[in-house]
Amino acid sequence: MTDERVTISTDGGVADVRLNRPEKINALDDAQFAAIVDAGESLKKDPAIRAVVLSGNGGGFCAGLDFGNFQQMAGDGRADRAPGEGLPAGVADLEGRITHLPQQACWVWQELEVPVIAAVHGVALGGGCQLALCADIRIVAPDAQFSVLEVRWGITPDMTATAMLPLLVGLDVAKELTFTGRMVPGEEAARIGLATKVSNTPLEDALALAHEIAGKSPQAVRGAKRLLNASPYQDVAEQFDEERRTIFPLLGSPNQIEAVVAYFEKRAPVFQD
Repeated sequence: MTDERVTISTDGGVADVRLNRPEKINALDDAQFAAIVDAGESLKKDPAIRAVVLSGNGGGFCAGLDFGNFQQMAGDGRADRAPGEGLPAGVADLEGRITHLPQQACWVWQELEVPVIAAVHGVALGGGCQLALCADIRIVAPDAQFSVLEVRWGITPDMTATAMLPLLVGLDVAKELTFTGRMVPGEEAARIGLATKVSNTPLEDALALAHEIAGKSPQAVRGAKRLLNASPYQDVAEQFDEERRTIFPLLGSPNQIEAVVAYFEKRAPVFQD
């Protein structure tokens, strides 16, 4: 599938998703938010997809919010503006979801049942940083630059970072990054948990990892992602119950048997979607 703002190509169960607004370093305006959401929602419907790589074409991953959207936010400066008035389309309207449109552009990658790997080069600023945080794994270039940049513009993060960032770096570091908006290079990002690993070839390594994951039992991988994503939000009794409810249907299933047989036959398993 190809979209003017986002491209998707598939190979061997891996979806290669690329933000495709290189002339703006993939900056986020209403059309870009919508294209990202559409891309994620389309992948939810494809049972053949087993892993996703999310990256940006051009000189960086994502430069954050387009300055045109900042101008819309500023509006006419009226103090009596109603909630949501003057905001970009889709920001104030929840459309029946727990997220508004910019939040959903990030959260859709958590909602996907399959693992999502972000390959980050150049900048991941503001909304671009928040987008990367909602991938399951982040492989970043050493000279990549992350920033929770919203404080520079006198606003707060509103694209899921306040939920995701503390899980990755801890509450105190999340506060320091958010209060200062400072730039975090790739090496430090990996050291503090903002990134998973550093690579001189992040896209190539992300695709290789995605293909490795795509070679595992898809039901087991999907179940593991769901369990791990739920773990911060429920007590241990609920988590243990979810573990039992997830593993029991897998035991003796065709793909579980294939995993065992292929291992002992020393061959690559062939799983069914």
